[in-house]
Amino acid sequence: MYQLFLEHPSVQTDTRKLKPGDIFFALKGPNFNANTLAEKALDAGASYAVIDEADYHTSDRTILVDDVLTTLQQLAQHHRRQFNIPFIAITGSNGKTTTKELIHAVLSAHFITYTTQGNLNNHIGIPLTILRVKPDAQMAVVEMGANHPKEIEGYCKYALPSHGLITNTGKAHLEGFGSLEGVRRAKGELYDFLRSREGTAFVMNDYDYLREMSAGIPHIVSYGTADADIVGHAAESAPFLSVDITRGIQATIKTKLVGDYNLPNVLAAVAVGVHFGVPQQKIVQALENYQPSNSRSQLVKKGQNSIILDAYNANPSSMTAAIQNFAAMPGDGKVVMLGAMMELGNDSLTEHEHLVHLLQQYPWKAVALVGGDFGRVSHPFRYFPDALTAGKWLSEQKLSESQILIKGSRSMGMEKVLETLE
Repeated sequence: MYQLFLEHPSVQTDTRKLKPGDIFFALKGPNFNANTLAEKALDAGASYAVIDEADYHTSDRTILVDDVLTTLQQLAQHHRRQFNIPFIAITGSNGKTTTKELIHAVLSAHFITYTTQGNLNNHIGIPLTILRVKPDAQMAVVEMGANHPKEIEGYCKYALPSHGLITNTGKAHLEGFGSLEGVRRAKGELYDFLRSREGTAFVMNDYDYLREMSAGIPHIVSYGTADADIVGHAAESAPFLSVDITRGIQATIKTKLVGDYNLPNVLAAVAVGVHFGVPQQKIVQALENYQPSNSRSQLVKKGQNSIILDAYNANPSSMTAAIQNFAAMPGDGKVVMLGAMMELGNDSLTEHEHLVHLLQQYPWKAVALVGGDFGRVSHPFRYFPDALTAGKWLSEQKLSESQILIKGSRSMGMEKVLETLE
């Protein structure tokens, strides 16, 4: 299989994205069975189709295996073993995709660096990321997401990270992890792997729990606002975050990120860059040139209004940080548009009530809560069943010179609010 991959070094699991020469892996899920699409994939130009149901083994270009997903992961592991370069794994409750993008920006300014595309950070996306690493690679950065115990442990078995970073552990995916302690145990599986392999961890020194969790890892590079290898603080946070680095390098970095909750993400990227010898000028330039996208910490101008669009995901920790940051920003026409949080299990109502209480501490121009458990808790704010309805209300307000925060879980599609604004 690996020999075939070397001859056709492009893997695809989606027939809609298939390119001529790709090896098609026919994955199965609760609602689909791509074995049925094997012949279609071959007709569309796939070099081979990997299947696990004998009924579809109809061509000398179909490869029958016991389990397609396991084969994909094993192929990725074997490909990973061909490289003797740093593989940096990143996980955490909040900020992991932004941190991954910032680290990639810094490293790729000096090295040939491959990384996770978007947030393809699960049991399918991680093998695909590894298989996209080309022979010329000098660095690889792999994002790992998880909502159940033992997931990170499983990813490490085929990603084989030499370096790792946990952004933080907060109240995310409580439905799968059970508790905050469960989140820490699950994310800590990355530290466990690094500890067993004598790897290197980049650790946010401000967080006591990360210092404790990383104990015993032989190589630690720390970053934070004091007492760390890389030290920095937020010089400004509005409209964009500006960071003064005072230890490790001496520099002021003027980012295009909104919110001082992005400070740890910037410090992490500086720490990784300094550790691997990226010149200071390239570190600063890479971070200043990075433009956030995909509804993450974006500042969007619509007419005379400024909109903070941070609608890619949400959990109690990130929601609290976003609200507090927005409240501290200058302006007296602030409107908050929050979509409900998902995957919180039995804690969901309580966590939504906590956000309502936090919102009541500030003098907003208006607050709109959208969908999910916001409809099941008592609050004095406007409520809408979905983002488009909320957006229609917002457009009817004819706001001018206002500041608007839009945030919510991915499934709420809060970016749709923008579609209603001129």
